[in-house]
Amino acid sequence: MEEELQRLRAEAEAALAGISHPDGLEPFRVEYLGRKGRFTTLMRGLGQAPADQRPRLGKLANEIKATLESAFAARREELAGGPAAAQRLDPSLPGRRYPAGRLHPVTQVMAEVCAIFVGMGFSVAEGPDVETDFYNFEALNIPPHHPARAMHDTFYVDAGCLLRTHTSPMQIRAMEQAQPPLRIIAPGKVYRCDSDITHTPMFNQVEGFLVDRKVSFADLKGVLSVFIARMFDAATPIRFRPSFFPFTEPSAEVDIGCVICGGKGCRVCKQTGWLEILGAGLIDPEVFAKVGYDPEEYSGFAFGLGIERIAMLRYGINDIRLFYENDLRFLRQF
Repeated sequence: MEEELQRLRAEAEAALAGISHPDGLEPFRVEYLGRKGRFTTLMRGLGQAPADQRPRLGKLANEIKATLESAFAARREELAGGPAAAQRLDPSLPGRRYPAGRLHPVTQVMAEVCAIFVGMGFSVAEGPDVETDFYNFEALNIPPHHPARAMHDTFYVDAGCLLRTHTSPMQIRAMEQAQPPLRIIAPGKVYRCDSDITHTPMFNQVEGFLVDRKVSFADLKGVLSVFIARMFDAATPIRFRPSFFPFTEPSAEVDIGCVICGGKGCRVCKQTGWLEILGAGLIDPEVFAKVGYDPEEYSGFAFGLGIERIAMLRYGINDIRLFYENDLRFLRQF
């Protein structure tokens, strides 16, 4: 029995030394160290040895098995990354190209939107995602009974704090800290209780406003016309429709000719040939009163646009949820 154990040990060590590729390791393990391998089969015959020799033979068998397992592990590590692996490396082969990371399409569009307005002299300001009721609603002339304050539209943290529903609070924060002239955009995430193919509970928005003496609606139209021409195309049709927002008066919603059908009418534009992209208007004097500006001396305009909305129109995407599903097949297109 002892001679058979020593002979099996010698055979296994010779076989292990002869393995030159990792593919040969698993067959060796199965043949010698597996549950049905040669070493296990030999150990099962230990019960036939004389009773006085079994303890010594059992100890020897365990030592040999431990030695083989240690040698197997060392050989596996050597073949995986040792000198043998270095010998198999062919330096003449071309290098492996690792995929480069890309900016998310929403991030790309956000950067482009901000760059356009910065090019027109606007500075960038950022504010907190968790806002107080004063900055998010009250200072923007949104009355207590307004539907936007309802629980089904707003994520409340507590009675006085909430996740901001727009980046417009930066209007108030900026005007509290500085005197006109001001020309600022405020990009960032906003939160509303809404979710379908065109809405998500969290999305990105850019608020912009300008305050100075003798600012008119014509100035607003000029700034937005330049933005749309640079963001889409100089020939893109634009129209301003009367609307209502608590913090601007007069107010308007801005439409562009449908970029999908070219204004002919399709499912995306609901056969109208037009797509709404943002809301805007002259800043209401009540908002100026909250920050101590004299509405007789200063005037201004404000606008707000959703980045995902712009990105969907820019790239022809029909479901806003694609931006947040992290599907690499979708993201690699950008």
